[in-house]
Amino acid sequence: MSQRMQQGQPMIVMSDDSQRVKDRDAQDYNIQAARAVAEAVRSTLGPKGMDKMLVDSMGDVTITNDGVTILKEMDIDNPTAEMIIEVAETQEDEAGDGTTTAVAIAGELLKNAEDLLEQDIHPTAIIKGFHLASQKAREEVDDIAESVDTDDEELLRKVAETSMTGKGAELDKEHLAELIVEAVRAVTVEGTVDMDFLKIETQKGQAVSESDLLKGAVVDKDPVHDDMAKEVSDANILLLDEAVEVEEASVDTEVNVTDPTQLQQFLDQEEKQLKDKVQAIVDSGADVVFCQKGIDDLAQHYLAKEGITAVRRVKKSDIRFLREILGANIVSDLDDIGDDDLGFGSIERDEEDELFYVTGDEDAHGVTLLLRGSTDHVVDELERGVTDALDVVAQTVTDGRVVAGGGAIEVEVASRLRSYADSVEGREQLAVEAFADSLELVPRVLAENAGLDSIDILVDLRAEHESGNKRAGLNVFSSQVEDTFESGVVEPAHSKEQAYTSATEAANLVLKIDDIISAGDLSTDKGDDEGGAPGGMGGMGGMGGAM
Repeated sequence: MSQRMQQGQPMIVMSDDSQRVKDRDAQDYNIQAARAVAEAVRSTLGPKGMDKMLVDSMGDVTITNDGVTILKEMDIDNPTAEMIIEVAETQEDEAGDGTTTAVAIAGELLKNAEDLLEQDIHPTAIIKGFHLASQKAREEVDDIAESVDTDDEELLRKVAETSMTGKGAELDKEHLAELIVEAVRAVTVEGTVDMDFLKIETQKGQAVSESDLLKGAVVDKDPVHDDMAKEVSDANILLLDEAVEVEEASVDTEVNVTDPTQLQQFLDQEEKQLKDKVQAIVDSGADVVFCQKGIDDLAQHYLAKEGITAVRRVKKSDIRFLREILGANIVSDLDDIGDDDLGFGSIERDEEDELFYVTGDEDAHGVTLLLRGSTDHVVDELERGVTDALDVVAQTVTDGRVVAGGGAIEVEVASRLRSYADSVEGREQLAVEAFADSLELVPRVLAENAGLDSIDILVDLRAEHESGNKRAGLNVFSSQVEDTFESGVVEPAHSKEQAYTSATEAANLVLKIDDIISAGDLSTDKGDDEGGAPGGMGGMGGMGGAM
């Protein structure tokens, strides 16, 4: 074998179906895939960003400019692209907003890394430089950030409005921002925000301006029987995770009835079973029952006779939220109801909205944000925007640090990084400078999406920051470079720190790969054979359609 190897015949160790991309080809392949993902969401950034319409394989339509939603809904089956999508998901989980920023910076880092690779700078040097720059950027964000009084409701409203600007929630952002700040304050106990006590409900058919914050919970269900009370004050409330129905046999059974009396006995037995279940509810002292499962027609009749209001098929999430509001336990066996399982509160039926409003006692601090909109698509996008804003306000209350938006923080950090680069030895210095350039993508894209000249805007921003105005950013509504903090464009510092960290780690992960070995084609979806050659962006066919 050694002779054959010496004669120049290679040893074949991979199957015929496998694919391999090496060295610069592998780096180019990965960088192009990651940049394609970033390009897909860049146009959505900022107040003037555009929306994407996503149509899934079932024909369902989603219209949004929320970065993480776009990336999750797109039909992407490229392994490198999916690594970049994880950046958006991490940003969403950790900061609640800034997903488009994080992904766009990751794409720009890789674009600038490509230029450095062409200058024969080793990937290891670039990775180290990016890492150093990321650490320094976090330090500078913390230094630039301004501590806020979490009781400053006006500032918290600005944070909420900044998050919602450019999204479906923008049209009534002042009204929604008030509701959001009020909601977060309602679920803040001793400086800690507990989002388990906050629920969002949506309802179509009315204007966004009619959205409201309600103390307690909202259940979008009807009572199971017309004779049941629609309003009960100071009620004992049972949360049930067991069907009030005749129990089915655990195995297939066949009953042979030979005369009418046997049939009657069988029916009587079923009726007794239902009566026993209803009696267990009566004996518990419950005035109201919210059941996650079904309630038999006959059981509904018996419950109505006993003066008990019952609601069936309540969503699992609603049952869990009611548990928090009412201080109740979720009962899964009617034969085992304890004295402390019932909750205490009041219910009221709104016939116009067809909703049950449920409130706990005075100590309960759970609230429901009821969002209204004209159509399903409006309501869905409204919910996405408000959810991000809630997370951002909650993060600000917890963290207590904010920065000026409109690209102000990026330009200031970039300026400081260029000064820092002078102290970095070796080729890593070029990577630090490339990192600084990548951060300035944010104001450039904000300007592009607003139809402004991105180069002129960046020059003006740099000049302002050089003169010491660290709050100078782009106000896309006035098309001017100004103190964006005073203009009300305020963002949480933690969101920026997380975005820079996530983007850097993803870019470094991609840069460290110099060999791609695939058992089949280079897509993660093995259902169709799209080929995986680097030139064809193997497996990103689904993504091309979405872009």
